[in-house]
Amino acid sequence: MRTDSWAILALLATVPLAAQQPFLPVDEASSRPDFFSFRAQLQRAIARHDTVALLAIVHPQIRNSFGDNDGIDEFRRMWNIGAADSGIWDVLGTVLGLGGSFQDDNTFVAPYVFSRWPAQRDAFEHVAVIGRSVRARSQPNAGAPAIAAISFTILPVARPDAEVEGWTAVRVDGNRTGYIASQFVRSPIDYRAIFRDEGGQWKLVTLVAGD
Repeated sequence: MRTDSWAILALLATVPLAAQQPFLPVDEASSRPDFFSFRAQLQRAIARHDTVALLAIVHPQIRNSFGDNDGIDEFRRMWNIGAADSGIWDVLGTVLGLGGSFQDDNTFVAPYVFSRWPAQRDAFEHVAVIGRSVRARSQPNAGAPAIAAISFTILPVARPDAEVEGWTAVRVDGNRTGYIASQFVRSPIDYRAIFRDEGGQWKLVTLVAGD
């Protein structure tokens, strides 16, 4: 068993790293201690699914989409607030867990994948790898051979013959198709949140996805 383990480690050590520019996580929250404290409290509320605490920080005119359905009442309806299966907790928890940056002194945008996305990269044609030494595999399953180990970068999306739930096809080293577990990649047009200081109180003013 020990021999097999060393053999596996030796094999993984030979997997090439994709030659890509780094796209490292950014989190500027600590530069505003009041926001840092606010976010920590919100994360605790999310962890315990505290509907009252969540709605207390939602702006009355929150932007919910790129349509005409803004406002806190629509926010309640869209996210089925109060239901045991509401998706708001996972979405906001993930967004806040991925850092972010200040757009100006009073506006924080999360996650960093959106707030720091380089303008020269097509947001519809690329995804960010949000982990270190993430395996890109030859097929969309965990048992397939790894063809690259990739850390915090941006990769073009590939167009496979068939999509498999839980896996994202990307272009590795320019021309090879690799499959990464979708939990380790994120699109810049996935959900993002904007928080604004409204007279000394931080409010969630936008929670949207798409473009």
